[in-house]
Amino acid sequence: MADQHFLPNYTSADLEKAALSRFRSLISFLPAECKLGREIWNRSTVLCINFEDCPSLVESVQEQSFLLLLVAHYLGLADSVLFKTGKKVAGWMSMMPLR
Repeated sequence: MADQHFLPNYTSADLEKAALSRFRSLISFLPAECKLGREIWNRSTVLCINFEDCPSLVESVQEQSFLLLLVAHYLGLADSVLFKTGKKVAGWMSMMPLR
């Protein structure tokens, strides 16, 4: 008989993929062409939004940086957002640490 208390074996990659998908669903203004991912910078994980396929949209999305940061923080993805066009850094925004 199957165990009624069986929990699926989710990996951290599965959870990250689900969180990124949730982020995209909550940020309706984010173009579908943007690639989302997380990257390590120094000792921090940042949310990377790559505009390689839609470079003309970087500025309009950057205007909503605060909302992007709030949602990324809420979902536990990152406390910084990195804007890229291909391999080139187009912008960066971080939450200020509370003191």
